[in-house]
Amino acid sequence: MLEHHRPSPSRRARRSIVAVAVAALLATAFASPAAAQSPGPKSKPTIVLVHGAWADGASWARVTERLQAQGYPVLAVPNPLRGLSSDAAYLGAFLKDHTSGPVVLVGHSYGGAVITSAAASDPDVEALVYVNAFVPDRGESLLGLLSSEGPVDTSIFEAVAYPGGSGDVDLYVKASVFPSAFANDLSPATAKQLAAAQRPITRSALGEQAGAPAWKSLPSWYLLGTADHIISPSLQEKMAERAKSKITKVNASHLSMISQPRAVEAVITAAARSVR
Repeated sequence: MLEHHRPSPSRRARRSIVAVAVAALLATAFASPAAAQSPGPKSKPTIVLVHGAWADGASWARVTERLQAQGYPVLAVPNPLRGLSSDAAYLGAFLKDHTSGPVVLVGHSYGGAVITSAAASDPDVEALVYVNAFVPDRGESLLGLLSSEGPVDTSIFEAVAYPGGSGDVDLYVKASVFPSAFANDLSPATAKQLAAAQRPITRSALGEQAGAPAWKSLPSWYLLGTADHIISPSLQEKMAERAKSKITKVNASHLSMISQPRAVEAVITAAARSVR
């Protein structure tokens, strides 16, 4: 007589696992195309912040904190402040080495001119944000734009020669006028600290002509500081309107990203949400 052996518990468990795996494969194979190809959550673009003259990446600290709290990848680039074309090339190389996927470029003051040039040759940049910034067209310089509103008061600058400058000089904002000219809505103590830590820009950078502007082919946003004593509100508005930027006016000095970080963040996130 043949003996019948019941499968051991471990064998039954293995068969159950195989059956479940086969069922899962069949369910996947016959799933509807829409369900099978359902995309995952949309990733956020990288936000790259470019400071201007007489500042550094730390000037974006309050804005960076707010953006990171919303889950945005943020990079604050150390802008060399040596010359418009070379600074734009530096930014372009930085973007190539440090980012992948969509980028929102944000520029403050002179940084606006830098992003205008750098973005023209980077297909990953999908939006521009200008914060109290210069928005030059081809052939325009920052000094030329400022002088279009009247004589430029160069007495606020202290010129310092630098090695290899060949007659060029570094320009600092005099500590005595920094609070009233640059940081007129910040506390005296904060303005004093910023004046002490300022990074200079070369005089030649302010006179260098801009190349092809990216704002002619990219959407842009502009935060306009109505209490700005460096770039007049009227000049800011002219440049922003010419670039067809979406304009937000804020009662802020030239350093709006320090005095009004929430407003600056709101403009940047509006641009970021537009990115596909």
